[in-house]
Amino acid sequence: MKIHLIALAIGALALGGAACSREAPSAEKAAPATTTGGAQAPANAAHAPKGVRPGSHEDWCGEHAVPESQCSRCNSELIPAFKATGDWCAEHGLPESQCLKCNPDLKIVRPPKGS
Repeated sequence: MKIHLIALAIGALALGGAACSREAPSAEKAAPATTTGGAQAPANAAHAPKGVRPGSHEDWCGEHAVPESQCSRCNSELIPAFKATGDWCAEHGLPESQCLKCNPDLKIVRPPKGS
């Protein structure tokens, strides 16, 4: 009996660790990252390279389908600014302006190349 409980605890910890992994797929992904033409972004383009101009085509978080410079899920330091402006969905833990659960008709479009 004791061995079964230990095995169950180890299994639960292993599953919990995998669920918290940054590399694990997110069950809360808003939508697959797409370009303005609707094509899915390449898998290796999950995050914008360092030093890109905010608001440009390159400023894109492919993992969460929002501008990288505004991705509070990748950069938690942005959260206080969203909260200070009243742009925060406490229920889902992201900016209201990015919450597709509360705003299902919301369209977040990646800027075209060259912008």
